[in-house]
Amino acid sequence: MTGGAGFIGGNFVLRTLATRPDAEITVIDKFTYAANPAALDSVGDRVELVKADVADAGVVDELVGKTDLVVHFAADTHNDNSLSDPAPFVHSNLIGTYTLLEAVRRHGVRFHHISTDEVYGDLELDDPARFTETTPYNPSSPYSATKAGSDMLVRAWVRSFGVAATISNCSNNYGPYQHVEKFIPRQITNVLSGVRPRLYGDGRNVRDWIHVDDHNDAVWTIIDRGQIGETYLIGADGEVDNRTVVETVLDLLGQPANAFDFVTERPGHDRRYAIDSTRLRTELGWSPQYVDFRSGLAATIDWYRANPGWWEASKVAAEARYAATEQVL
Repeated sequence: MTGGAGFIGGNFVLRTLATRPDAEITVIDKFTYAANPAALDSVGDRVELVKADVADAGVVDELVGKTDLVVHFAADTHNDNSLSDPAPFVHSNLIGTYTLLEAVRRHGVRFHHISTDEVYGDLELDDPARFTETTPYNPSSPYSATKAGSDMLVRAWVRSFGVAATISNCSNNYGPYQHVEKFIPRQITNVLSGVRPRLYGDGRNVRDWIHVDDHNDAVWTIIDRGQIGETYLIGADGEVDNRTVVETVLDLLGQPANAFDFVTERPGHDRRYAIDSTRLRTELGWSPQYVDFRSGLAATIDWYRANPGWWEASKVAAEARYAATEQVL
């Protein structure tokens, strides 16, 4: 698997080894700032870690030739970073995916591609619609545009070369081991550090939240039972606006609900995401276990409170990057 030292990928490793004890996993990861191999310390003797770029064709070909499944999590994912420097996103998300597709094509290996709901653009706040597998792509940022491009590469390699691949587009994940630059862990660690949370714009942007374990269980469902060449959307009916998320974090940590600051809006900030995962549920029989967002958020807060050594060093660097672009209103 690729990107196994990142947030979702690292949780995928832990979840897989807990539920499939006979699995043998090789992780290829570039170990950028967003990776933290410490997340895999508890299973270090059961995982082969390879520090390499997924766009390195030689390394990728050798590893793919020794496996029977590639699960492709590796990606540059942070929208703010893609706005300041799109180049790494083109390299990782497009060239990296191309490199993997060529390797699985040569060796006849099953491939599952992890993507995002952000490829569809956004929805109006008062629009009852949700994204489905047939929603046209309309990416808003360099990040989502490169992920849309990687999806198209997978589809082309399936059709043109017969690669045995599936795609999943998932809504926003939360849970343990997520980098503190991301929205939910940033707000949690702000409060734990005695800093007021910060909201872009009016705080009414809606995201469709799903716990990372539910996402990864859905990925295995698609690998096991999905139809080759098909796309499945993963979501847990978790639509919550950003302001409510922050107010819930504050409430769970015993702070006043209004103890946050608004900051200047982010360029190209999508208004609303919403996933219709009907196909995944009805055709493949998957359903989420974390159906109550507040309780899942409380468990996530407990994890960050219990593991300050995991995030404190990253917090300083992340807030320094934000300080260069944010202005409190």
